[in-house]
Amino acid sequence: MTSTISAPSFADAIAQAARDLPHTDPEAIAGPVLAGIWPGATEAELRMRAIETAAALVAEEPSYSRLAARLLAVHVAQEAATQGVMSFPDAVRAGHDLGLLADDLAKFVAVNEGELAALIDDTADERFEYFGLRTVYDRYLLRHPTTRKVLETPQHFLLRVACGLMGEVGSAGTAGATLPGNLDDVAQLYRILSRLAYLPSSPTLFNAGARRPQLSSCFLLDSPRDELDSVYERYAQIARLSKYAGGIGVSWSRIRSRGSLIRGTNGLSNGIVPWLRTLDASVAAVNQGGRRKGAACVYLETWHADIDEFLQLRDSTGDESRRTHNLHLANWVPDEFMRRVEADTTWSLFDPKDVPELVDLWGPAFDVAYRGAEAAQKATKTVMARELYGRMMRTLAQTGNGWMTFKDAANRTCNQTARPGNTVHLSNLCTEILEVTSDGETAVCNLGSVNLAAHLNADGVDWAGLRDTVRVAVRVLDRTIDLSYYPTGEASGANNRWRPIGLGVMGLADVFFALKLDFDSPEALALSTRIAEEIALSAYDASADLAATLGVHPSYADTRAAQGILHLDHWASAQPVRPDAWAALREKVSRTGLRNSLLIAIAPTATIASIAGCAECIEPPVANVFKRETLSGEFLQVNRYLVEELKTRGLWTAALRERIVRAEGSIAEIAEIPAELRSRFRTAWELPQRALIDLAAARAPYIDQSQSLNLFMASPEIGKLSSMYAYAWRKGLKTTYYLRSRPATAIAKTVAAAPTSLIKLDVENPEVCEACQ
Repeated sequence: MTSTISAPSFADAIAQAARDLPHTDPEAIAGPVLAGIWPGATEAELRMRAIETAAALVAEEPSYSRLAARLLAVHVAQEAATQGVMSFPDAVRAGHDLGLLADDLAKFVAVNEGELAALIDDTADERFEYFGLRTVYDRYLLRHPTTRKVLETPQHFLLRVACGLMGEVGSAGTAGATLPGNLDDVAQLYRILSRLAYLPSSPTLFNAGARRPQLSSCFLLDSPRDELDSVYERYAQIARLSKYAGGIGVSWSRIRSRGSLIRGTNGLSNGIVPWLRTLDASVAAVNQGGRRKGAACVYLETWHADIDEFLQLRDSTGDESRRTHNLHLANWVPDEFMRRVEADTTWSLFDPKDVPELVDLWGPAFDVAYRGAEAAQKATKTVMARELYGRMMRTLAQTGNGWMTFKDAANRTCNQTARPGNTVHLSNLCTEILEVTSDGETAVCNLGSVNLAAHLNADGVDWAGLRDTVRVAVRVLDRTIDLSYYPTGEASGANNRWRPIGLGVMGLADVFFALKLDFDSPEALALSTRIAEEIALSAYDASADLAATLGVHPSYADTRAAQGILHLDHWASAQPVRPDAWAALREKVSRTGLRNSLLIAIAPTATIASIAGCAECIEPPVANVFKRETLSGEFLQVNRYLVEELKTRGLWTAALRERIVRAEGSIAEIAEIPAELRSRFRTAWELPQRALIDLAAARAPYIDQSQSLNLFMASPEIGKLSSMYAYAWRKGLKTTYYLRSRPATAIAKTVAAAPTSLIKLDVENPEVCEACQ
């Protein structure tokens, strides 16, 4: 389209995109674009201007998001066409010819060209909101290395992922063997992907079908031994893992503390901080394939004598030579410490060199050894437990870091810790993975999330559809273990030995909004727990079926499941809705075993939830109207469920929108909005955090790994934090994640398309890693 473009044809194209969106005004899009036309303007440029114009009106009318997405879908298809891509086989040939896609994927597509092309659902792009489709366009579609034009459409991308995961392809994880696949499996996976009912994590979406398919999300490394060679080998392992976009968790609890005697040189150790400074620089330098900085979290046991310096590593003040601004921090907390906090008694700190056994012990064995070390006067320092706990809370309040993760709950309930010596030493970067590690064993997990919002029908939750999606997802995630490229031998060996997966959810808030449930209502608690139960039943059943046909995982004999103990059995308080189904499952597992040692983990889903157009994982929204910044730009966000409720009542006016904006996305104090809506649409800052913990605790019996549980406090107070995390421990949570807070400059009001002013939420401590997403 040049400057001589026909204005009527352009306006008709906008009107066609708005054909069934009655609350949109096509002229409000076409008019400003045509009024500002410039000499030499191309069709693509004008369409992008129309897309931006529509996107700017989303907070005024959510339907403009669909309008913008439809225009963007046309734009993407035409851009791909300029690269000679008119069909799915074209897209794969183009990617393969440029060296981006694997030979075996190209062969599978060539052999099945007609059948695969027929699978494409031309209407599926209609399911995208603008933010989701723009994210796919900017970050996930294959692009020509020189022109940077896209080589596939969104549906080509999703079918390519399906072929890369379920087609007949080579295996990176099993020494190059070929994994059989068939069109039925590809079609089944593509259907749930195109419905946005399930999405794998970003590494899988980025790399499925690629020449080097690094599909795994999380890597957990045990603490290096207290030896120079071991420390530097751990650096090298982390660098290799980080290079291919993995999120890293590493324990540092075995490294001797500051002032400890080094017998080889007769000198004194500088403790863990200099080592972590080196790791900090390495993580920043090895920048995940050029896409972003590496991301790692360091775990330290609460009894380590350097714990106080550890808690200061993310401080914004003090000696910069003792700060690590790229590393995240997590406390690996034993129950004995929390009991002493409650009792207001003393706590002893030790040099790991003097008590090396404590790292590998948990539960009563740890308690006995810890008290024995105290009795033997091995402690380097004694503090009041509440004083140290207060410092932990202060770190959380000031940095959001220093996540509270609980060692004994993690080990006591883990399927992998049946045999003595198998110990969970840490979680991952995002605190949802709990797997055993050792010096020669790097734990790995492959992730994906079910979109609960896509499993609703007129009667509520579509339970049959949810079960079907879970069964497909488990098969896909198990197969991903064999397909993935592993940057280290330690990761390959561990993942193939234990075959853990992490199936999670997103869109829980959508379910509550759609069914008109308050986040903290008894009904929401019951429904959330039922969803978790159904997912666990289906996931375990699918893994048992895989075991019957493909065999149990090699370490099955070392698991609690082999002893007849399922994760649910660790929770006396659990009251499953379907006890008969659990009895049948238990009998089935006793016959078949399990293909996977672990199955369920609720990870953060910021990126893939954006693609799916649903709320993140298990979280309430942080605001009802706001502007969100991502690597793809700024996007206006509005709670469409709230808007529909207000429209029904005739309340969605420009004046009310402005009042919500001025209230920073909250409706709590807007009296003319009915009380039931003000309660249902409370933001994360307004909900009682006890309710979020109760929801997590109720679903915990059905989650055999853990949950990335953010907690929210706009202005953190040490006393409230202390009570909140103690409550989480008493409720049996294994891990918590960020403490989300809002700094004094949290809300920056900006002006979008007049007359609406929108807030930009600058939440403290945003995610830096999308491996889990």
